[in-house]
Amino acid sequence: MSEIVVSVKNLKKSFKDFKALKDVSFSVYKNDVFGFLGPNGAGKSTSLRCMLSLIDSDDGQIEIFGKSLRKNRFDVLSNIGSIIEKPDFYKYLSAFKNLEIMARISGRQVSKSEIEDIIHFVGLKGREYSKFKTYSHGMKQRLGIAQALMHNPDLIILDEPTTGLDPQGIVDIRELILKLSKEQGKTVILSSHQLSEIEMIANRMVIINKGKSIIEGDVNELLNSSQMMVKFSCEEPERFCDVMSKEFSNISEFNVTASEIEFEINREEISEINAFMVNQKIKISGIEHKRKLEDYFIKMIQNED
Repeated sequence: MSEIVVSVKNLKKSFKDFKALKDVSFSVYKNDVFGFLGPNGAGKSTSLRCMLSLIDSDDGQIEIFGKSLRKNRFDVLSNIGSIIEKPDFYKYLSAFKNLEIMARISGRQVSKSEIEDIIHFVGLKGREYSKFKTYSHGMKQRLGIAQALMHNPDLIILDEPTTGLDPQGIVDIRELILKLSKEQGKTVILSSHQLSEIEMIANRMVIINKGKSIIEGDVNELLNSSQMMVKFSCEEPERFCDVMSKEFSNISEFNVTASEIEFEINREEISEINAFMVNQKIKISGIEHKRKLEDYFIKMIQNED
């Protein structure tokens, strides 16, 4: 079993009468790119702020690097780099000068060549002496990651790092995060409200909603399940259901509208059902399918308060 880097158990946090976190638990292992997934308002940022000791939790346990955050705050935080909300720097100073100042604040002696190496690693070589105010949003995000790396931490926490970026900027940040894991051996926690983004970058994830952790596990296992939610569009939905009930007894629950039937099924059976309905002269005008977890997540967002 891999080493546990972060262990969060039964985390709770309220702001007056609002319960932001009701029961959040998850574990992050060494070298994970760990997806922290949930709709807006689910409690992602609040959880990360508790983990960084920016706010105190009301209850629950947070252990990082095998140490209690409450009892070992300085030791734990000195080995974490993070971006919470948008990174901010001195607008009229260059990227290099900004990082030089941040290195001094961190208390670590960082040489000019080390700063140059970090700038090159995040893809800003050639713009290191440009003023921060001239940077695009994507460049600012990359400089924020450079800042998070200045004290060479083992754990990187990024809160919605691709928000507001154009498609190329999203690809650049995604590739940079993967480099952090593969080339530098960092453990990365990445929050997002987009399932597709987590699927492309994370190896493990947790889904949280309304302040509670819902499901945790390996991304491939959770998303590549053969269980699908399938929607058939046809002219005779009632007859379709009658035929299904007689010929496919393993399927018993249907969501039926005037022209659509939705139900859960294994991926391999979709073509078999379609062929059978054609033989029964039931006209199928469309088939939509989503992985079960994907369908659940979409409904979670649609039902967001």
